[in-house]
Amino acid sequence: MKAIRRFTVRTVLPEALSALDALAANLRWSWHQPTRDLFEEVAPEIWARIAGDPVALLGAVSPARLDELARDQEFVGRANALRDDLATYTSEPRWYQTLSDAPRHIAYFSAEFGIAAALPQYSGGLGILAGDHLKSASDLGLPLTGIGLFYRAGYFKQSISADGWQQEAYPVLDPDGLPLTLTRHPDGAPALVSLALPHGRTLHAHVWQVAVGRVTLLLLDTDIPDNEESLRGVTDRLYGGGGEHRLLQELLLGVGGVRALRLWTEITGRPQAEVFHANEGHAGFQGLERISTLIHDGLSFGEALQVVRAGTVFTTHTPVPAGIDRFDRGLIEQYFSGDLLPGVDVWEVLALGGENYPGGSPDVFNMAVMGLRLGQHANGVSVLHGEVSRGMFNGLWPGFDASDVPITSVTNGVHAPTWTDPLLLELAERRLGTSDTTAADWGSGAVSDAELWTVRNAMRANLVADARRRVTAAWREENPGATPPAWFDELLDPDVLTIGFARRVPTYKRLTLMLEDEDRLASLLTHKKRPIQLVIAGKSHPADDEGKRLIQKLVRFTQDPDLRRRIVFLPNYDIAMAQVLYPGTDIWLNNPLRPLEACGTSGMKAALNGSLNLSILDGWWNEYYDGEDGWAIPSADAAGDAEERDTLEAESMYDLIENQIAPRFYRRDAKGVPGRWLKSVRHTLATLSPELSADRMVREYVNRLYTPAAVAARSISASDFAGGRELAAWKGVVSAGWEGVSVVHVESGGLAAVPQVGDRLHVRAQVQLGSLSPDDVAVEVVYGTSREGDDLVGTATVELAPLDDDTSAATTGPIALDGSRTFAGTVTLSRPGSFGYNVRVVPKNEYLADPAEMGLVAVAH
Repeated sequence: MKAIRRFTVRTVLPEALSALDALAANLRWSWHQPTRDLFEEVAPEIWARIAGDPVALLGAVSPARLDELARDQEFVGRANALRDDLATYTSEPRWYQTLSDAPRHIAYFSAEFGIAAALPQYSGGLGILAGDHLKSASDLGLPLTGIGLFYRAGYFKQSISADGWQQEAYPVLDPDGLPLTLTRHPDGAPALVSLALPHGRTLHAHVWQVAVGRVTLLLLDTDIPDNEESLRGVTDRLYGGGGEHRLLQELLLGVGGVRALRLWTEITGRPQAEVFHANEGHAGFQGLERISTLIHDGLSFGEALQVVRAGTVFTTHTPVPAGIDRFDRGLIEQYFSGDLLPGVDVWEVLALGGENYPGGSPDVFNMAVMGLRLGQHANGVSVLHGEVSRGMFNGLWPGFDASDVPITSVTNGVHAPTWTDPLLLELAERRLGTSDTTAADWGSGAVSDAELWTVRNAMRANLVADARRRVTAAWREENPGATPPAWFDELLDPDVLTIGFARRVPTYKRLTLMLEDEDRLASLLTHKKRPIQLVIAGKSHPADDEGKRLIQKLVRFTQDPDLRRRIVFLPNYDIAMAQVLYPGTDIWLNNPLRPLEACGTSGMKAALNGSLNLSILDGWWNEYYDGEDGWAIPSADAAGDAEERDTLEAESMYDLIENQIAPRFYRRDAKGVPGRWLKSVRHTLATLSPELSADRMVREYVNRLYTPAAVAARSISASDFAGGRELAAWKGVVSAGWEGVSVVHVESGGLAAVPQVGDRLHVRAQVQLGSLSPDDVAVEVVYGTSREGDDLVGTATVELAPLDDDTSAATTGPIALDGSRTFAGTVTLSRPGSFGYNVRVVPKNEYLADPAEMGLVAVAH
């Protein structure tokens, strides 16, 4: 018989152990090892069984054990000290408090957050990245609030059938059994967010709070009695359903999220957010809610749009068009034609998300396009992904080269305290005198090769033990009452070169590239002297049958009796598994189709633990691979078709493993230590750990995006939004008059017969401005290296100045008879080689963050 309702009964702690409640309620425990050690001591067996969840632990431990601990003065003293340390951590000044001009409050919107296995509100890299962003924001002292949705069934729990097919289950979460607190008004009433829907319906949501160190995460929940039955399931599952269901989730995240944030700041007295960061297009509607509020305050739509754009940061995470949410235009019309956003006309909404550019579809509403149009500051998540994104969205800025598209990049990072294994952390503390492994001197002789190798071996052994436990548990779940096969006890070998591969399973990540030549792989797995073993995990989206077929193909390969001890697919990939898997691997494998991997943070987490990467030069690896921190699989870009490409790249992968990786791993000295291998491990820890840290990433966001956005938002909002009103009016004038702008003539001189570095090129340009004035534009020389076809690369610009109005010459003076103006300036030749230049005219205004922002340009021909 199944229960019709589930709830969690919380243990009443003895007064002496009240500190445990405070420690369990703040998710800092998910990355603070001393706190985790304390909870583990409460009941080690339970702690291991529940994957390190303090709330679940306190609900499962016996009263007798709690009474025993309450009488243990040493334990009580440590608990109280950790509670006091948490209080200090959440209140003391940190890095952010040393800054000037930084935002007073940042709102960070994301459809998923991966913070701890105990709170399964994530599907993969996007959510883990968002969770790491919050954790580093807390460590650095950012006044940041996360906004997301509370999915009652999370993503899904994965199991694998006997024939290898992925099966999904959706166990319902009980918020009372999670580290959540319901947001309430001072009178105790739950805070309620409401959205007006078509046909007179209203969507309501409660707002849960999650303490993530000194950062708060707000999660909206529609499974409440205030909603009619059909609407209670809006927040049922992460990425569940499609079409209208997904739209409702994203409306709640964006529109409802801003309203929830506003309520929360009113209740708590926190400052209103100055900067709004939309982590992917799912959160794009947040800008429309803010526009609606400003319209209520007296601004027009155009004026409000300028104000909102100034304070918005938009991050795109996908280089795959299929990964972008696109809704039917008619569905958007239906939802925005009513009272959802007072003052906002549906046609203005449609214009923001419309694909009105070459190759776009007029019938769809594109969430990423809206995100870019609503955000004055935008970025991709690696240098290569920024480049890909500029090409992918080039159509929004017609006339500009892809390199000029205003999308920068901030390469993702991972939260080192979360993803660094405790064994490596202990080694750094004991031998290098620091608990910050990203700042430790791993080249120091204070850590011997033997000590480092001992730790690496122990982490691998932990992975082997965890894999055996997980496979056995999965067998028992699928075969109740049956005895697991004896060979499970021999699954994997703690002394064998271990390669890890774990991630979501869309086809472009090529889960089964390793099976391209099954005989070759089998020979590597069973090599007499230098065997390898593979540990693989990953979930396919429930609607992606092709991804499920890839999993099935791999699982069937692992069932070969001759190979099954050397290769395993672990079901239900999650944070708890990852925290053992990444440190336990010697090699982290990543083989996507280049350039379709936006970043690929799993390899970062492995590198933080001294694992070496074997990867296609895509995502973060493209910018950090240096020949000593791992191996690059050559991309077969010139292959005739996808099949040939897979074959060539798989052969390269096999060759690297057989001829370079395995020999280096198994080459040992007289004491059994692989010195050459450990040289690469030390190099990886020393050079990559600081760069791959989420602290570095968050600092970049603050310095390059958040602070400029805050400064822009303050400037444009000052004096009753005078800047917003002025910018909207100016954009209208410039847009209307731009067709009259052209570069009539360009001439240059001043160079010797053979130009040399240091020479000065004098440029004069005759420019027709039509109804605009010189103050409305920047006339620029764009110069750089000229390649075949006269394309310019590595470009820089110099702005030309208008000449004084002191001549009536018909063609050569500042103002010609046809009304054109003369602009002049000088370019200094700073580097040798092929040189080329052109002249362009772009709009110019103090409130513009980038000259390409309006998508208007006139170029000399």
